[in-house]
Amino acid sequence: MLEVINSPFNEKQVKQLNEVLATLTPQQKIWLTGYLTASANIGVIEAPREMTQQAVASSPIQKHVTILYASQTGNAQKLAEKFGDQLQQIGLEVSVSSMSDYKTNALKKAQYLLIVASTHGEGEPPDNAIAFHSFLHGKRAPKLDHVQYAVLALGDSSYEYFCQTGKDFDIQLEKLGAKRLVDRVDCDVDYAEQAEKWFGEVKEKLHSEFTQFTPSEQEAAATVLQEETEYSRKNPFVAEIIEKINLNGQGSNKETIHLELSLENSGIAFEPGDCLAIIPINNQTLVNSLISALGFEASTKVDVDGTSVTLEEALLKTFEITLLTKPLMNKIAEYTENKDFHALIENQETLKQFMNGRDLLDVVEQFGPFNWDAQGFINCLRKIPARQYSISSSLLAYPEEAHVTIGVVRYEVDGRERLGVCSTYVADQLEVGDQVQVYVQKNPNFKLVDDDTPIIMIGPGTGVAPFRAFVQEREERGASGENWLFFGDQHFVTDFLYQREWLNWLKSGVLTKLDVAFSRDQEEKVYVQHKMLKHAKELYAWLEKGAAVYVCGDKNMAKDVQETLLRIIQQEGNKSEEDAMEYLEELRKQKRYQRDVY
Repeated sequence: MLEVINSPFNEKQVKQLNEVLATLTPQQKIWLTGYLTASANIGVIEAPREMTQQAVASSPIQKHVTILYASQTGNAQKLAEKFGDQLQQIGLEVSVSSMSDYKTNALKKAQYLLIVASTHGEGEPPDNAIAFHSFLHGKRAPKLDHVQYAVLALGDSSYEYFCQTGKDFDIQLEKLGAKRLVDRVDCDVDYAEQAEKWFGEVKEKLHSEFTQFTPSEQEAAATVLQEETEYSRKNPFVAEIIEKINLNGQGSNKETIHLELSLENSGIAFEPGDCLAIIPINNQTLVNSLISALGFEASTKVDVDGTSVTLEEALLKTFEITLLTKPLMNKIAEYTENKDFHALIENQETLKQFMNGRDLLDVVEQFGPFNWDAQGFINCLRKIPARQYSISSSLLAYPEEAHVTIGVVRYEVDGRERLGVCSTYVADQLEVGDQVQVYVQKNPNFKLVDDDTPIIMIGPGTGVAPFRAFVQEREERGASGENWLFFGDQHFVTDFLYQREWLNWLKSGVLTKLDVAFSRDQEEKVYVQHKMLKHAKELYAWLEKGAAVYVCGDKNMAKDVQETLLRIIQQEGNKSEEDAMEYLEELRKQKRYQRDVY
């Protein structure tokens, strides 16, 4: 508590200060420290000359941290915003921005730059980072000798170009003269722990350059990065299945599960465009076969994050065993001298072909035995990631429920049937009344525009899922904006997902236009992009009157659709190829071109 006799304040000020200080949290006191420091530095400008020199020598200079995120599904954005909040809590001046919203001229004045970047598809930047990525690698990029930076890269090691966007930014920033605060960290799908460690190192570096705090203040500021406020991979919600339907008709080549889950009493909220993450369990038969091929006992105890569990339980519930990645193959190589295996991993093209569609059982059967024990084997594996599915329902239409649309994956390689981990877990092992572990994954880059804006939705197959949620939401809100859906699949009779609902919406006027393409119903295959070209003039007219375009589906379809959009813009707008690309990029900046691509 302040006292009048040993402070520069009068009695009234002391009383007021004591009343305020008594109510502040440690974080608020730290923020106030930073604020007063900044104020003091500004005040120095007006101080007498002899006092100015003394003040500058004893007061740290207020500096600014810029955090930019490149995010497709929201993970990078979530981390960036949490990092920003934590730095602000310790009194630093911070701005957090999507790369698409960041003014590139500001780089000339940037001091500390933190980049959190995910990688999309085959090494490509996310949609909200394409323009910034191009600028930084182009001729107009400025020298950045004045910038100190750090990069956190998010990715999935099952892809060939793992964390490539983060690597691109890290390398290019160095080429432009910027200096690293800390080394880049490349995170796999289970990123929380690595991200927390990276940020701890960044924060420590910034502490040394910014205002110094007392040990008690630093301890108060050392907040822990958490993956989710409520439900997450580590703390999922256990949801009951209230409906399960195969949407495909008899005779279809496909199996698509419509799953309805109860979120009753969870407090979970989501918006159309968000995803539901389902934590799967591996196939019991595959686990048994793998343990047998390894020559281990199912009951053998292994350590998983400090907890002793059986090998069988670890392989069923914790570790990924169906997907081969380059990092995994390199780890396995440490446990064998098999020349064929080492020759395989040294030839990139051959390795890529081998890993496609195969699993750990193939490796063990073809290249074993290996000189590991059960714990050594487990230590090679990564945690099984939750599978994310676009939510196909609106909370307004179905309160306390979440619906998902799951395409079941089954295929054959080398005479053995292979099963999609989560899709067949749902299709083969779960029924109405069973429970499944879930959490919501926000998708801030795939969101409905305002109610008055027309929307064009392009979603073949299970890509139609979020658009069911979009139309439900707009119907419940009485939105006036027109809605146009392009849907495609193999056969009209067996594969028209949610057919009755679309036709009812079309009849009621909620759905303005519906164009469908069933590729196998005629000799020449017809896809959604063919239907787009057929209606090119009207589609362009919708764009000109302000419509937003949404695309959901796999990366090959998304690429074809984008090329078709560019062709339509060029053709109907009488534009050059370059002008058409600029037109589409402007739509992206205005959030009128959004994609959810997998």
